[in-house]
Amino acid sequence: MPRDMIFTSESVTPGHPDKLCDQISDAAIDAFLRHDPAAHAVVECAVATGVVFLAARFAAEAVIDLPSLARKVIANVGYVEGGFDARSCSILTSLVELPKSMRQPACVKPDEAAIAACSALDQANVFGYACRETQELMPLPISLAHRIARALDRARPHLPWLSPDAKTQVSIEYRDRRPLRIHTVTVTAAVAAGTPSGQVEEGLRAAVAKTFDDADMRPDGRTAINVNAGEPYEIGGPARHAGLTGRKNGIDTYGEIARQSGAALSGKDPSRIDRIGAYAARHAAKNVVAAGLAERCEVHLAYAIGRAEPLSLSVTSFGTGAIPDQDIAARVENAVDFRPAAIMRRFGLRTQPALRGEQGFYRPLAVYGHFGRPDLDLPWEATDLVDALRG
Repeated sequence: MPRDMIFTSESVTPGHPDKLCDQISDAAIDAFLRHDPAAHAVVECAVATGVVFLAARFAAEAVIDLPSLARKVIANVGYVEGGFDARSCSILTSLVELPKSMRQPACVKPDEAAIAACSALDQANVFGYACRETQELMPLPISLAHRIARALDRARPHLPWLSPDAKTQVSIEYRDRRPLRIHTVTVTAAVAAGTPSGQVEEGLRAAVAKTFDDADMRPDGRTAINVNAGEPYEIGGPARHAGLTGRKNGIDTYGEIARQSGAALSGKDPSRIDRIGAYAARHAAKNVVAAGLAERCEVHLAYAIGRAEPLSLSVTSFGTGAIPDQDIAARVENAVDFRPAAIMRRFGLRTQPALRGEQGFYRPLAVYGHFGRPDLDLPWEATDLVDALRG
């Protein structure tokens, strides 16, 4: 990270086509695991004007009506009329039921033998990151972008001309590698045709302003706030642009200020190490920072197919460590079991959907990021390793 720079991160509301796909995919994962905690499932989704395509490969002691589930998610997001309608959109499916032997009953509540036997099913490099820029130990640009996106979605019932599809962008000026001020806030939202531009400007600026009441940083007199500054945006959602599961990794993770895997997080059950490894790496990085071992920390884990233990564990503190990086890595390795089944057991990743009820566990992650999220009480956001890391 350069000492002085402006860095920008974006977020989107639930009606953005890519995030709509993520929500459908993760709602399906919740449904499979709610009925069968041992289920194996990978669900991918694509949307375009009037069309939803669902591809699911699964082994489960459960029967899930995926088209009905998709329509429910689409309606909940707010697409119930116009160019994309939950009631009338076409839903195409490619459903492959795999052998029941691919279920993972031993990983629901694994003992030591099951943990040792459960290896990674994919090659993966996963990364976790944390820093002291916000209360939740997340980078400030993505944290504020998520706040504004959430505020726009909350405002929609009071702004009937506002579409479910909007994008937010926050640019932070850094000085000596620390956030100095909010340089620019940009909001791009689809609105109903014919809505006066002044009404849009006033409504969206009011929604944005409320966001900063308890934020870690507020706009100053020089902060530029741009509302629908680009091309006219009167058609939003899948009627305007196509969507695909797993295409917003920067939004899902750290706003691109830190490294991330190229693999999607949504649409995968806990057998996929590229998903759960990212959760374990974030847990470790956050606890390193919370323990005071570094102001900024990245944890990297490398996995190989057929092995349970990661091939490598490394820590980078970007020159902010209280002790050498290799010593932090040694403490992390001693404190945390990063084998796939151990991660599943520690976070309850196969049993959480049943505990969370209809809201689900994985679907809420599909918008506003998989990390930070004090609203969700996520197990990988706990700072329960602090004492062990301090030694």
